[in-house]
Amino acid sequence: MITKARNLRGRKVSILDRIACFRWTWFTMTMATGGIANVISSLPYRSRWLTGIGLAFFIFNLCLFTMNCVLIITRFRIRPGSFVNSFTEQFESLFISASYGIPKCGPWLLNVMEAMFWIYVGTSTVVSAGLYLTLWSTQVFPIHTMTPVWVFPAYPLLLTAPFGSNLIAGASKSGQLASLNAVAVAIASVTVQGTGFLISFMVCAAFLYRLMTQKLPRDHQRPGIFISIGPSAFTAAGMVNLGNQTAEIFPTNFMGTEHAIFILRLFSYMAGLWLYGLSIWFFLVSVGSLWKYVKPENRNKMPFQMTWFSFVFPNTALVTATEALGSAFESNGLKIFGAVLAACIVVVWIFVFSSMIRCLWRRQL
Repeated sequence: MITKARNLRGRKVSILDRIACFRWTWFTMTMATGGIANVISSLPYRSRWLTGIGLAFFIFNLCLFTMNCVLIITRFRIRPGSFVNSFTEQFESLFISASYGIPKCGPWLLNVMEAMFWIYVGTSTVVSAGLYLTLWSTQVFPIHTMTPVWVFPAYPLLLTAPFGSNLIAGASKSGQLASLNAVAVAIASVTVQGTGFLISFMVCAAFLYRLMTQKLPRDHQRPGIFISIGPSAFTAAGMVNLGNQTAEIFPTNFMGTEHAIFILRLFSYMAGLWLYGLSIWFFLVSVGSLWKYVKPENRNKMPFQMTWFSFVFPNTALVTATEALGSAFESNGLKIFGAVLAACIVVVWIFVFSSMIRCLWRRQL
């Protein structure tokens, strides 16, 4: 895309020309911005100004999402065939898939969100399988091009447990839990989340093989390493948050076992710890992969792409997992660590978003 722009510098580039370059990767921006709103809502230190900031990010993300939808539909209309090509283009096709209201709005919103949950579960499962089948039927990805971006078609599955746990938490806080089929939501969340995690785990295993045989990815692919944090972090956050609510979700004699609630809570906490450790390890690897760019003698630059938002949205899951574990184990240390991480991620989001605006102004996007 940037190469085409450089070749056309001699002529005027219209707005429609730039819209024609709009790609699915722009939805990483809304994933990151929505993740920031979710991070702020998960912080245990509550205040009106903090809620206001989180709500502002939430509303801003709705605006960005609407803008993305309008622009990508416009692209498909002005460039016939681009919709089908977006599913078969080697890079773009991987990005196709890419809790403030219930306590304030009453039971109608809860019912709507429950319906949306079931629609999301069915749609994400079918779309994820369909996208992988399309990729395997039309594309060949050499191992040296492999990054955790290959996980993206399964990413919708990885948001099921966070969605379900937030839905149940919102119903509980608003006193509307009786209106929600919490047991079914929890079981579906764990099932679909487990499917997404196992798919992504196998992809990450292939990524480790790629690192052992091909070294780290190239400069423009380096941000994609951070996506490896997401699968384990999202799963840890979802499992622990569901575990925190087992007493509200399940009856005391669930499955005929008197201690079912205690067993399920303990299992979710232990599984969350395992996955949290894995996400921390991938976080250290991802940050370490950027070390060469901060060396004074280094002349290589990492060109801005929309994948820079990968610096943000996988790490939002790491923050929510940290806060969930802090709440589960009543650890002030984890809660403070999560708050510090949240502040750092907001700063990173501001940096990436401002870099995007600068590249737009310079017509590099």
